[in-house]
Amino acid sequence: MFGNSLQKYMILIPAVLIALMFHELAHGLAAYWLGDDTAKRAGRLTLNPLDHLDPLGTLCMIFFGFGWAKPVPVNTSRFRHRKVGMALTALAGPLANFLLSFVLILIALLMQTLAPTNQILLALSRFFIQTGQLSVCLGVFNLIPIPPLDGSRVLQVLLPNRIYYKLYQYEAYFQIGLIVLLFLGAFNNLLYTLQVDMLSLIVGGAARVLSVLGLL
Repeated sequence: MFGNSLQKYMILIPAVLIALMFHELAHGLAAYWLGDDTAKRAGRLTLNPLDHLDPLGTLCMIFFGFGWAKPVPVNTSRFRHRKVGMALTALAGPLANFLLSFVLILIALLMQTLAPTNQILLALSRFFIQTGQLSVCLGVFNLIPIPPLDGSRVLQVLLPNRIYYKLYQYEAYFQIGLIVLLFLGAFNNLLYTLQVDMLSLIVGGAARVLSVLGLL
């Protein structure tokens, strides 16, 4: 039993690190492309996952399947339109997770089709699929419109400045409440449904691409 658990976490931990790294890197790149180089100067435009880890958020990803990374620093005053720039920067993280999942699952399906008996490639394809699944979980979770998650930054475009700034005065309290709700399983059914739906779209899209190319 211990051996199985160790093997599970040897696969799970690098999958989590990859999903978190792409999520935060996408935030930093989006901000940079929109005119804010704060993340670049802070050394956060990096493929080193250790620079993006939030200890509690990473543990939640490993044990519960959803979590968060250390936020990329953003200076909204460098954006031409502050709220729009912040919303686009926030949205980049989940979109990067969905794109990463699509690419990994596409490669995994290709491996399984071209080399169905190669044990090394099959093991690698299973790792790609698990990483893709975790990446979808991370992307879907972060679209919840509750501070400090990315969905709240996207929602801010629709909010009057007065309400927006009021919400963010209490962001720390929202974060505590969010963690409590997660541990109570308040979002489990919703998150599971959304994750399954998104994953089905991605797998179907990847299969469709391979079918059009005559590889499936």
